[in-house]
Amino acid sequence: MNEPQQKWTETIDAEHSLFDLKLKEVWRYKDLVYMFVKRDFVSSFKQTVLGPVWFFINPILTTIVYLVVFGKIAKLPTDGPPLLFYLAGVTLWNYFSTSLIATSNTFAGNAGIFGKVYFPRLVTPLSIVISNLMRFGVQFLLFILAWIYYLSKGEVHPNIWVLATPFLIILMAFFALGVGMIFSSLTTKYKDLSMLLGFGISLYMYATPVIYPVSALQGVFRKLAYYNPLTGVFECFKYAWIGTGDFSPAMLGVSSVIILILLMIGVVVFNKVEKTFMDTV
Repeated sequence: MNEPQQKWTETIDAEHSLFDLKLKEVWRYKDLVYMFVKRDFVSSFKQTVLGPVWFFINPILTTIVYLVVFGKIAKLPTDGPPLLFYLAGVTLWNYFSTSLIATSNTFAGNAGIFGKVYFPRLVTPLSIVISNLMRFGVQFLLFILAWIYYLSKGEVHPNIWVLATPFLIILMAFFALGVGMIFSSLTTKYKDLSMLLGFGISLYMYATPVIYPVSALQGVFRKLAYYNPLTGVFECFKYAWIGTGDFSPAMLGVSSVIILILLMIGVVVFNKVEKTFMDTV
């Protein structure tokens, strides 16, 4: 008597293309993505007195500090109302830096889970950029309220590039995801890179038009700024909502190309390391 043939519902195969994002598999685990997003978002409010209010307090206090230090003391020029200019930069930078730092800790921070159960490892960094997107939404609301105030006074002049805002957010998410996966893969062997990343992000903020416009730069510094992947994103956002600034579509095109290249490198490195990281983490 022949035994009934078994039909497998799941196949775990270590041999796959380094460029394979396994998006179909990630989509099948969308409930797990939702659980991770909910976990990250809720954990931000645990054992806090003010809860979600901290998402407002952080950009408000940071903007005030920038306004006093860089606007009043250093007297750096801004395109448009200083408060709105700094708030725009802080809102974008908070999303990028937070997503990058959290994504860079993917392997080290989830080694316990990865060693016990299988699921597409890409689920974890994706859930990080999505959960931080929810935080960004709260802070973006604060920016919109300030923007409406200045709009009513006629001090800002928005344009059609406002419609590119979702694309700009996606570019920041891709950039944080790509660079974060690279560092996450490298820190499985070289732990001190995590400390280097924290220091590097602090320096990188000053190389990005967060507290100053590109129009304030001269000579070689202005040319170098165009090759910063975040320059096109920040300048486009400020130009779209405030209506002033040194922005061109070519600048955004350069940013898009560099970010996509870094994302591809991140995917390749991530896919390669995920097979053996348990031996080194």
